[in-house]
Amino acid sequence: MISAGSHRKRHIGTALVAVAAGTVAWCAVAGGAPAGQDTRSGAVAPVVDEAPGYAVEDFNHPQADKILQEQGIVLKRGDGHITLADCASGPGLLEVTAREKARICFEVVGTSGWLTMEIPAVYAIRGNDYTTEVDMTVGTEKKSFDIEKNTWTPVGEGNDEQGRRHVLVEIRTSK
Repeated sequence: MISAGSHRKRHIGTALVAVAAGTVAWCAVAGGAPAGQDTRSGAVAPVVDEAPGYAVEDFNHPQADKILQEQGIVLKRGDGHITLADCASGPGLLEVTAREKARICFEVVGTSGWLTMEIPAVYAIRGNDYTTEVDMTVGTEKKSFDIEKNTWTPVGEGNDEQGRRHVLVEIRTSK
């Protein structure tokens, strides 16, 4: 007759054998060692270096260096809803006129957007279907202008009694 104590010991022994077998099987499937452990030296390496990183939006304008080099336009930061566009690409664009650059166009998408930049000597902006406001600087002074929808609005030196050249520094849009 088997006593209750030896019966319990047999179940515990069977359970330990099953756990050991499961561990061996897991190691074989996982490549022989737990993640991050070097089987030759026993050293542990961080697993994070092997995983893909997270995408973190920094709001810097993509290809800003290339645009500056090729077109002489300084684009800084934005939310991606206002982007530089080819003026011949179609209707509905914001158009900026400046002394050094004949026409600069921006496509606007979404319900709102913003873009910071430095475009000197801007004197007029043609609005689109969006409500648009721009910020400009002249010296240390900052001025804001509301852009009329689908028509030209004089801004900067085009709206300055002294005819001073203004720098366009930000565009904000909303529907």
